[in-house]
Amino acid sequence: MWLKMLMWTGILCAALLVVSMTGCVSRTVFVPEDSPMRIGEPGGARMKVYHRIDGEWVRSENRVTIPEGWYLVPPSYINE
Repeated sequence: MWLKMLMWTGILCAALLVVSMTGCVSRTVFVPEDSPMRIGEPGGARMKVYHRIDGEWVRSENRVTIPEGWYLVPPSYINE
């Protein structure tokens, strides 16, 4: 009985380790300076965005949906 319980405890620990490791993976994608990119996800993409408040870039608290086909542009495309 205790051997079976020990086996299930080990399986549970391994599963928790795998799940926690997948949350640690991060990815940064930069928009190339020479060309804008378009949102290609059907239905749009949900993400946090930056917007200007009194001349300062502020990150949104909530995620917003960016429609499919909208452009992502590098900072050089923006007029300050």
